[in-house]
Amino acid sequence: MGSVPIFRRLALASLVALLLLCLAWEMWLAPLRPGGSLLALKAAPLALPLAGIHAGRRYTFQWSSLLVLAYFAEGTVRAWSESGAAHALALGEIALSVVSFAALVAYARLTRHDAAGDSV
Repeated sequence: MGSVPIFRRLALASLVALLLLCLAWEMWLAPLRPGGSLLALKAAPLALPLAGIHAGRRYTFQWSSLLVLAYFAEGTVRAWSESGAAHALALGEIALSVVSFAALVAYARLTRHDAAGDSV
């Protein structure tokens, strides 16, 4: 179980990075309107699982893996439709959501027997 803490830290770091990327993207780097847009609120749901991820709650890892799929979808759509800085940011969003998803699922799978109370 030496890899469990690594996946927990990777999940936490990638979620924080994704949150910061989404916020910076819509406020400063390539906002829809000069000065930022309300689309920056899309980063807010990423803050919800942070405490549970930090605490190592398996259930939080499970539902968070579904949450990051929405960011993968948004990144894919915007990478396809945007150009310039927004395109590069969308590719970053895709990469971070894939890393987050992989780390979240890996942690949930590796801790499966702990939650079931057996040694399977």
